[in-house]
Amino acid sequence: MPRSQNKTTPTDQTAESFLAGVQPPRKAEEAHALDVLFREVTGFEPVMWGPSIVGYGRYHYRYASGREGDFLATGFSPRKAAHSIYIMPGYADFGGILSRLGKHKLGKSCLYVNKLADIDLDVLSELIRAGLKDLDRLWPVAPI
Repeated sequence: MPRSQNKTTPTDQTAESFLAGVQPPRKAEEAHALDVLFREVTGFEPVMWGPSIVGYGRYHYRYASGREGDFLATGFSPRKAAHSIYIMPGYADFGGILSRLGKHKLGKSCLYVNKLADIDLDVLSELIRAGLKDLDRLWPVAPI
């Protein structure tokens, strides 16, 4: 089966130019802080995936159905309502870490944080590392 075409793919836009346009100013400050944290934790340079996701690393997946493609390994998007933080692929139980994170909401492969002051950034770093380790066990993670 040919590779599927994901809607969310790497773009030529720089993370720096995207982050420079984030509004309001508090959201922009927090987005810059997340960028620093993700760079430190992952060791990867950021790449824009689609118009609004800052991604770090990538992985190639192939499902039993034959569908395959590439996607960001981890990252975030400073959305208007909350920061969306992507911990891929969302199969592991990170309940122990999440219980120490602070105020957040959970989606399938992401979590939502209204403001960084609501969470413990050291615990977020631990969660990102655990997510990458889990992902790498299934599909190797590499820089883009």
